[in-house]
Amino acid sequence: MSAMSNSNWSRRSLFRAAAGMAAAGTLAACGGNNGRGGGSGSGKNLSQYFHAYGETGVEQAIKRYASGYKDANVTTQWITSADYETKLFSALLTKQAPDVFEFHPQIQLVKSGQVADLSDIIDPVKGDFNPADIKSHTFDGKIYGIRMIDDPQFFFYRKSMLEKANVSVPTTLDELIEAADKLTTSKVKGLFLGNDLHAIELPLVWSAGAEPLTASNEIGYHTDAVAGGLKQLRKLFTSGNLLLDAPADYWDPSAINQGLCAMQFCGMWAMPAMQKALGDDLGVFPFPKVGSSGRPSVYNGGWSMFVNAKGKNVEAAKEYVKWLWIDQKKDQEDFATSYGFHIPPRTSIAQSATKLQSGLPAEGVKLFNTYGHFDNISWTQAMYSAWDGIISDCVRKGGDPEAALDRADKTVNRELKKLFG
Repeated sequence: MSAMSNSNWSRRSLFRAAAGMAAAGTLAACGGNNGRGGGSGSGKNLSQYFHAYGETGVEQAIKRYASGYKDANVTTQWITSADYETKLFSALLTKQAPDVFEFHPQIQLVKSGQVADLSDIIDPVKGDFNPADIKSHTFDGKIYGIRMIDDPQFFFYRKSMLEKANVSVPTTLDELIEAADKLTTSKVKGLFLGNDLHAIELPLVWSAGAEPLTASNEIGYHTDAVAGGLKQLRKLFTSGNLLLDAPADYWDPSAINQGLCAMQFCGMWAMPAMQKALGDDLGVFPFPKVGSSGRPSVYNGGWSMFVNAKGKNVEAAKEYVKWLWIDQKKDQEDFATSYGFHIPPRTSIAQSATKLQSGLPAEGVKLFNTYGHFDNISWTQAMYSAWDGIISDCVRKGGDPEAALDRADKTVNRELKKLFG
């Protein structure tokens, strides 16, 4: 999951909404302002869709960048995060569709002809992008979408609380469970993994030494180590040491900032807000290894810009995307480091981003570079939903992990057959 939003938004609900709407085929327009007109440019009118980022100043920054573009009038639809999926996928089926929109790499968007091939604008600077960001946006040798920010997700912890409880930084899932037990008091829970635990599904797979899908697009997650990890999560879920009713979900730093937990799974985007609240009493560590052949992992989410291939102004939209997300390096660095911390996908910008070069941000970058895993364009919303079902069945309800994995396999194999025959 990759979000910086301060509202009740879930990437998986977005993907599921996309599937439902694509199946529905026709939907009414979302009404109101269609996002065209205005702006300071000349000639074409372009509209872009963004979800409402939680950090102060992001909306103003996006609109400021757009106002600097002279070759078109660019207007921005800033959509509350809870509504983003609905509004975006409704609009894409109408004449009010945005020319440009932010999202995540998804194979359905490519296969349905919804997103434009951006290889021609990215190829000249391809070598300056994190190769994993290029790979996660590539299908059949063409690059769809341009990464704007990378968002690593890992554990934050209160150093003073671990010291007081004589707890070392966990390196295995067993140690994480033990630490949560020792850190739990009458007022503080040891650990917060998010209210629905969905954020840690893929990290669990990677840390167990597996992949969601193999290189040949077959199921990779159904292993003994993953099943063992699910049993451990069940133990944690029933221990009383997990914060399960936080006022906001994992992406929001309020749980750790308000002292509701000693350790929280969250994203690097929340680091400045945590540092403001807690000062130097903060450390970070990756999702710990699961099972004897596991490895630590960090999920690198993020947001990407796509051009609507079914829009009226495809070439003009591509020119704007090139201008902002390839040519305007100063704005790209501003976007990545001034409103929460994100890692610029351009190597040259990442290397010169001074705010990320020391202290806790530098530790976050190191975890990203050492243990990072990126989106797989073939992992669809139905696959995310299948994994939500696994967590519900065997972590929340105590069902048999093998049976839950078998049920998910049916859904995932059905999807793979649809996509790859």
